[in-house]
Amino acid sequence: MQLAIEDFNGDNTNRSLIQLLIRYSHREPFQAALAAKELINRQVKAILGPQSWEESSLVADVLGSKNQIPLLSFTDSAPEWAPDDGPLCFKLHPTNKDSSFAGLMPHLSDALHEVGAEISHVLALPPFASSSSSLSKELGRLKRRQCRVFVVHLSFPLAVRLFTKAKKMKMMEKGYVWIATDAFTSLVHSINASVFYSMQGVLGVKGYFPDNELRFQVFYERFRRRFRSEYPEENNHEPGMFAVQAYDAMKGGGFSDKGKQQGSQDLLEKILASNFDGLAGKFHFINQKLAPMHTFQIINVMGRSYGELGFWSDGLGFSENITASGATYKSSMKDLGQVLWPGGPRSTPRGWNLATDDDAKPLRIGVPSESTFKQYVAVEFDQLQNSTSFKGYAIELFKASVQKLPFYLPYEFIPFEGKYTDLVKKIHLKKFDAAVGDIAIVANRFEYAEFTVPYTESELVMVVPLRSKSSSKAWLFARPFTKAMWILIFTINVYNGFVVWLIERNHCSDLRGSFLNQMGTLVSLSFTTLFSLQGAKLHSNLSRMAMVVWLFVALIITQTYTANLSTILTVSGLVPAIDSIESLQASDALVGHFGVSFVAKYLEEVLHFKPRNMKNYSSPEDCAKELRNGGIEAVFLEKPIAKLFLARLCWGFAIAGPSFKVGGFAFAFAKGSPLLHEVTEALVKVTESGELQELEKAMIGSQKCVVNQEESSELEDETFSLSPSSFWMLFIITGGTSTLALLIYVFYYKHKIQELGLVHGIVWMLMYFDVVRRWKHHENQLSRAQRLHANDHEAPSPRNSSTTASRIVNSSLAIDSLP
Repeated sequence: MQLAIEDFNGDNTNRSLIQLLIRYSHREPFQAALAAKELINRQVKAILGPQSWEESSLVADVLGSKNQIPLLSFTDSAPEWAPDDGPLCFKLHPTNKDSSFAGLMPHLSDALHEVGAEISHVLALPPFASSSSSLSKELGRLKRRQCRVFVVHLSFPLAVRLFTKAKKMKMMEKGYVWIATDAFTSLVHSINASVFYSMQGVLGVKGYFPDNELRFQVFYERFRRRFRSEYPEENNHEPGMFAVQAYDAMKGGGFSDKGKQQGSQDLLEKILASNFDGLAGKFHFINQKLAPMHTFQIINVMGRSYGELGFWSDGLGFSENITASGATYKSSMKDLGQVLWPGGPRSTPRGWNLATDDDAKPLRIGVPSESTFKQYVAVEFDQLQNSTSFKGYAIELFKASVQKLPFYLPYEFIPFEGKYTDLVKKIHLKKFDAAVGDIAIVANRFEYAEFTVPYTESELVMVVPLRSKSSSKAWLFARPFTKAMWILIFTINVYNGFVVWLIERNHCSDLRGSFLNQMGTLVSLSFTTLFSLQGAKLHSNLSRMAMVVWLFVALIITQTYTANLSTILTVSGLVPAIDSIESLQASDALVGHFGVSFVAKYLEEVLHFKPRNMKNYSSPEDCAKELRNGGIEAVFLEKPIAKLFLARLCWGFAIAGPSFKVGGFAFAFAKGSPLLHEVTEALVKVTESGELQELEKAMIGSQKCVVNQEESSELEDETFSLSPSSFWMLFIITGGTSTLALLIYVFYYKHKIQELGLVHGIVWMLMYFDVVRRWKHHENQLSRAQRLHANDHEAPSPRNSSTTASRIVNSSLAIDSLP
């Protein structure tokens, strides 16, 4: 202001001089009121300078309407209930919106809501009554909360005390975020090094004025010289926002007088009509307030000073510079540069954390104690040790998820008796911080809490009893093997029988005879081997070898056939008794559900079952008994519960009909809880690592009877029919053995035939030569007889001819009888 007065009085065109009267109130409202009375008595034309609402309000009351003395105040905020200071009070502190706390809250809340954040707590600090102990108490309350992002909208002296105390209470460390408004940052340049040490990492929004213009550079140098000469002990000699605004107010705020001396009314009119470009930007009043600024600087306290990260312009966004050309605006400040956060980390803090002091309480987690299936949640109370234990799949899964969190999470389980919806309501009523168990995600429960991603299958299914098929069973005996298998068995039987018959026919006269007799013997020999060895009736080692191998294979095939036929008779003959919801509704059948789940409401409102046709059960055994006895036709269960039901009760039941999409089971947390996102992410990590599948497998495996419920309802008869692919090696062995025996026999028989042929040839040659010799001998005898007859005139004896012929015939028979 002194520099502006020097410029004003140095201008020869002004016909009057301005005298500056300075009074120090030391930010005490009462002292400011006394100073105002003194100045009124001195007949001042205007009063400038109150920086707080308390000072400005009292000074305005002292001035009153009768004095008609304008008041130009630098106050930046006022309570919501504060009355208007009157038509003579002008506020010189420019703000983007109403800078009072009440006016700031709606805009801040809306801005945070747009980025998915909310204001969790508001702490109002009295400007003068904040002693060290009370400030410590209030900061302690903030520290015990989970939120770690604080927006500071305080006057400069109070903000300095706040940051100093926060540093001592270790609230300026890693994980905390402090954001200061221009109510404080407008004077941050005047802070000494010791205060900067307590503010490391603070992010601030500071009013911007162009500092690269020539007239500002002139003002800047004059201000530094003047300030250094009057306050040599100060380290910082730079002008701040208030100094620039004061210069503009004195330079052009209606005080210049190019003509005659003006009165108070003329001064008021000139102040209201002020409209010029000052050092701080456009200078004119709107509703007795200096026009709001549209550009702010983003600063980050680091070291012994602060760094300028960039700018934010109303309606445009963030930018690294604000030059008319070349400025690029972004919706996020990520591109402005690296921020140094409290505690030194470069990565952006999470913005929340669990309290770590001794007063912090563990997370209160409600657990349903009336779960029908204890495999999911089991709450047991030990009277001897006076303690409660919590077990089950849901409990173990939550513990595994907590281990995946990047921080330590203290918690305690608290049993809850009642309906699941009431448990979720307790979270809304602040009785619990979260709920863990087989809690279904239902739409109406979102009024009271939020849920993680489901950790089970999100389906509702129908479990029904199995009944025998009513179709014909005439060919049931053939189903253990496929057609190809039966053909192969018949073929290999006939083949092995043929080999044995061929080898044994030369040793057993029973295997000879007519063609029909031999075919019947072959077929009988082929299939009787399935039941007896008949080793005593076999004469060749080759047939014995083939028969032993085939009997071994036949034994395996018959045993497999018997076992598979038994399975078909007991399993594949069962089908679901009910296969559709429509059949239940058409027959007005009774259906069941389990106690405290949401299924009853779903059956009535969505599937349109009548309440009188619905039965509630508290144990799986009772429900299964009713299903078997026909008390109910079906029971509706969530898919994970249905798995346990079928695993526990083994065969006799199956899932049938369509499935219905529902929410699934999840963990519940309070609305807006920062833990929701963290636990959800940890739950996904557990799922991706395979731990969830292992926990589910262990839960299902803990049952005495473990079956695959899908097989019990979906198996087809062909599943049990065995094909040649299951026995191909056995058939190769027996077929190969029989073929080897056949080859050996054929080779041996051919060799034997060849030997017999040679012997027969030699015998026939000997016979030939013997016949020739005998014939020649007979001719000689005939010729001799003729000669004797001629000599004696006697005829040959007929006996000798017959004797010779009989010898020839006997010789021929002897040859035929050779082996």
